[in-house]
Amino acid sequence: MSHEATNWAIKQRGLKPTTKIVLWHLCDRFNPDYGCFPSQDRLAHDCEISRSTLNDHLGQLEAVGLLRRVPRLDPATKRQLPTRYILGFEPGFTPVAVVPCPEIGHGEDGGAETLDDAEGCTGDAMANDLPCPDFGHGDAAEAVSDFPADPCPENPESRVRISDTNPVREPLSKPVKEEEGAQARAAISDAVFGELLAALGLNSEALPGWWQGWPPRLHVQRWRDELGLTEAEIIAAAEASRQEHPEPPDGPKALDRVMQRAAQRKVEDARRKRRKPKATPAPATKPITDLPAFYAELVNSDRYLPVSAISNTMRDAMLARGLVTPARLRERGVR
Repeated sequence: MSHEATNWAIKQRGLKPTTKIVLWHLCDRFNPDYGCFPSQDRLAHDCEISRSTLNDHLGQLEAVGLLRRVPRLDPATKRQLPTRYILGFEPGFTPVAVVPCPEIGHGEDGGAETLDDAEGCTGDAMANDLPCPDFGHGDAAEAVSDFPADPCPENPESRVRISDTNPVREPLSKPVKEEEGAQARAAISDAVFGELLAALGLNSEALPGWWQGWPPRLHVQRWRDELGLTEAEIIAAAEASRQEHPEPPDGPKALDRVMQRAAQRKVEDARRKRRKPKATPAPATKPITDLPAFYAELVNSDRYLPVSAISNTMRDAMLARGLVTPARLRERGVR
């Protein structure tokens, strides 16, 4: 990048905005030690234009004498290298004033005919008599690279000028409304739609306006796709709604609330099925009705028996009924 070069580009007047942008980006790629030779892909990307448009603006800059393009070839492979751009502020700059190759319109100064020398010559004669040595165009020279022999703008496979790729959207074969109607008819079959009309008590031969065409089918499709109802569930919900209302609905929109409630019930039923069954509660403990027998069993066993657990009244009751012996009571510490 060279600030001197970009400042020079900014000071140029009388250029179109895009042409000036191209010149500025060329100067931005200028190196004081090596020069300016960005590839066309890089330059077109920087300027946000196509290569075809880029070549048009480069030709305009060259025509007004602000730059000169010098094609370059790899001496070993004879392949084309990025063009060398000589800018107007560089020492020894001379604008293009010759037409060595009329098919391309640029080239080196040496050995080229001027416009005055080429008077009376047609374009074809100049193309045949003065082949461009850098590109191999014409009968006197042949291409030495792997590219086509005549890389000029007239060739469809030219690398000199690449046409803009601007695909045009083809017009629709059918109107949008008809396409949506076909999709709705394909999604909701005539049989299902007929069953729905029958469940609602509608005559298929004299349908109200809101039930005609593809919009009601699309509405039914939304009940299925968005609410998660099956076609059978939609028909069942419509039958239930018809039993509650004596008059059939004017259109499918009048059934939206019915279908929403049916979808909500479906979700709640699914949740109940997924819930784990509650564990069976343990059987209730039988109440103790015979306390003397209960305590007697405890005294006669080897289980722990607190001394204060048996009162004098309970002791006398057990002895009176012969449930325990005095010796066993003494052994268990009951006095």
